[in-house]
Amino acid sequence: MVFGRIGRFFERIKTGLAKTRSLVGDALRSLIGRGRTIDKAFLEELEDTLIAADIGVAKTEAILDEVQAKWKAGEVAPGEELLDLLKRSLREELDGPQPDALNWQADGPTIILIIGVNGAGKTTSIAKLAKRFKDLGKSVLVAAGDTYRAAATQQLTIWAERVGVDIVKQHEGADAAAVAFDAVAAAKARGTEVVIIDTAGRLHNRDDLMRELDKIHRVIKRHDEASPHETFLVVDGTAGQNAIQQARIFSQSLHVSGLILTKLDGTAKGGSTIAIRRELGIPVRYIGVGEGMDDFQPFDADTFVAAIFGDEEA
Repeated sequence: MVFGRIGRFFERIKTGLAKTRSLVGDALRSLIGRGRTIDKAFLEELEDTLIAADIGVAKTEAILDEVQAKWKAGEVAPGEELLDLLKRSLREELDGPQPDALNWQADGPTIILIIGVNGAGKTTSIAKLAKRFKDLGKSVLVAAGDTYRAAATQQLTIWAERVGVDIVKQHEGADAAAVAFDAVAAAKARGTEVVIIDTAGRLHNRDDLMRELDKIHRVIKRHDEASPHETFLVVDGTAGQNAIQQARIFSQSLHVSGLILTKLDGTAKGGSTIAIRRELGIPVRYIGVGEGMDDFQPFDADTFVAAIFGDEEA
């Protein structure tokens, strides 16, 4: 049954990444499959293809250097051999922690802070994350820390009820740090294992909201100096280079331990995943490829690259 679900999710990834596959995998297969000599013209075409796929300048240059060096050393031939080199390079770049290998706490709740800009899919990602942890046998509590929008609290309440997890919330305009503090206190009192804290969507130019994040940090550290144990940045997978800029800005203010990449279905911007990993060193921890609760899984580099190139299940 588990393998069946994994197989179905892989097919959803392949379907969701169809546009990215057209831009990356299909284009690379077409270019490399001609059996051409790896000369200056070929490398320029390869560079254009990788840049167009939002893979990023740094990773593109690294790939070009490796291809050229191995070609000159006679270690790679045109065609499938070169294609395998590219796949391996991308897998190695994207490789990260094992699925659900979070900084789990044995004594007291594991506290996870969720951040990101408005519209990235934070609230639904929290619901999906809560369901995943519940399916793993953990007790979960969510904190409605986006107190700027009444709709955010209402939406999270509905999701919490559907998933069957506790929620701590206050009125619109309440102190978000107080909500976070109360949520952790409630989790400790109830013996709850995981606390997921929502926060208001923010941009770097909103100093008040960035200060609010600092306050949330200070407040929850009163419960546990090491918290938050994970800080996940939710990034819209369709944002391309903007996603990289968002990740860069947030990581300058906070220690971001991982990304949740949403809305990958229907985007041609999946290559930005590689650029973020390369440029900022932040691993992708979970991905969403649809609206359903099961369209959300831990990120796996082998599966992701296989889906981009249209391979069989990794």
